[in-house]
Amino acid sequence: MRILIADDHPLFRDGLRSLLQSQGHEVVGEARDGKQAVELALNLRPDLVLMDVSMPEMDGVAATRELTARQPDIKVVILTASDQDETLFDAIKAGAQGYLLKNLEAEELFTLLDRASRGEPALTPTLARKLLQEFARPAAEPQSELDVLTDREREVLELMVEGVTSNRKLAKRLGLSENTVKFHVRNILDKLRLNSRAQAVGYALRHKMVDPTA
Repeated sequence: MRILIADDHPLFRDGLRSLLQSQGHEVVGEARDGKQAVELALNLRPDLVLMDVSMPEMDGVAATRELTARQPDIKVVILTASDQDETLFDAIKAGAQGYLLKNLEAEELFTLLDRASRGEPALTPTLARKLLQEFARPAAEPQSELDVLTDREREVLELMVEGVTSNRKLAKRLGLSENTVKFHVRNILDKLRLNSRAQAVGYALRHKMVDPTA
């Protein structure tokens, strides 16, 4: 299996690389932060990315969301010390194939990575139970489409409805960089399950998410 490691601790990357190589896996690259993980994964096209959560520049959940939106064929498995339920739920919603804790035994790690390579969820029984319990809980009240977007994402969507659709113009209007605008647009499309800006504008108007006459 061709694997990319994303973790901001060099010693952990060294140890994990040696462990993976001892089992015949090829480590094609190593990233020290989420932004570099996305860039390397898009360039190197590994079979799987082992992604830490707490990293500088861009955290592992945001990096997973961006990478799976841009290249869904690359499987991402979170490998972290964080056992917080919210982080687990956010990672799976972002598109992660699995969520593993760093205190795993090596044998269990490789068993779960093998599952991930076959497209199966890579979760320990304890985390799988937590996930099932969370998704089985009825929502207190249904969220509107607008509620799933952040304030900044709503601003971007409103401007797109007004006809401001290029990254350059959006960046100028919002006082942001073009890369940041691209990230917000990808999040909007991902959250609304759409494929283009035109679809986002049509969706917003149909569902009265913004008022085009305002």
